[in-house]
Amino acid sequence: MILVIMGVAGAGKTTIGSLLAAELGWTFADADSYHSAENIKKMSAGEPLTDEDRGPWLASLRGLIQNWLIEKENAVLACSALRKSYREQLQVSPEVKIIYLRGSLPLIHHRLLQRSGHYMDTELLQSQFDTLEEPSDALIFDVSAEPAEIVRGIRLALSPALRSPGA
Repeated sequence: MILVIMGVAGAGKTTIGSLLAAELGWTFADADSYHSAENIKKMSAGEPLTDEDRGPWLASLRGLIQNWLIEKENAVLACSALRKSYREQLQVSPEVKIIYLRGSLPLIHHRLLQRSGHYMDTELLQSQFDTLEEPSDALIFDVSAEPAEIVRGIRLALSPALRSPGA
């Protein structure tokens, strides 16, 4: 099974995803690590990425997911996946589940202001909310809860699938 933890910058994708993967003993990857140097430079400068910028990035993430599935490796991927079309590129199998971390603009803006060492410019947050197409087919968790509580909720929601063979 592949779990894609999605949401805007600052929603807690990496925190939740890495905690969940550690608890499950699964592989964890952060989609931010797969951005090109050009994409990182643009975002660092406060410039939103275009669909053209995201194309190669999404293709590499799709390949990563396909490889995990071929290798029968369970994994958690933290990825913004803001648009439905982006998620469709990542959902290469019914084994790929989307988990959406939902939060308000003021809460997430506050979190971004507290964060250091990340290339995401806080000025891009509004553009992420503008781009966001909330999924109707995902497990949804409110990011105002503590990370451990969110991870517990995800595990509980997925518990039958987590016990099945191949998960």
